Amino acid sequence: MKFSTRARYGLRAMVELALNYDQGLVSVRTISENQGISEAYLEQIMSNLVKSGLVKSNRGVQGGYTLTREPAGILVGEIIRALEGPIVPVECVSTDFPATCERFEKCVSRLVWQKVKTVIDEALNSLSLEDLRMELAKKLTLP
Repeated sequence: MKFSTRARYGLRAMVELALNYDQGLVSVRTISENQGISEAYLEQIMSNLVKSGLVKSNRGVQGGYTLTREPAGILVGEIIRALEGPIVPVECVSTDFPATCERFEKCVSRLVWQKVKTVIDEALNSLSLEDLRMELAKKLTLP
């Protein structure tokens, strides 16, 4: 399983917003420059994050983006799912859109895929934007 640039860049953009949470709106240009993401691609990503309710935007010269909740209240899993959709290694373990499979009742390999999904969900939901913000703060203060 491989996450797209949309998820990776979106997470970086969200960390940027977390860093500036108490300082108001952050422009696409600022996020783009600080994170090395093209403005056009970043606009698409931010649009998805706005639609998901994780980010709000204000248009205009003084416009930009901000988080809709405190960084501690936004889980990495929420961000990734907003940008990637359901996170499943195979369709038959999707809780949102389970695929019908003629082998569903007898399939023992489904147990493997369910465990993989559970571990991924637990890992992504164990970290908040605040955790990432604090980790970055530690890295920036190291000698």
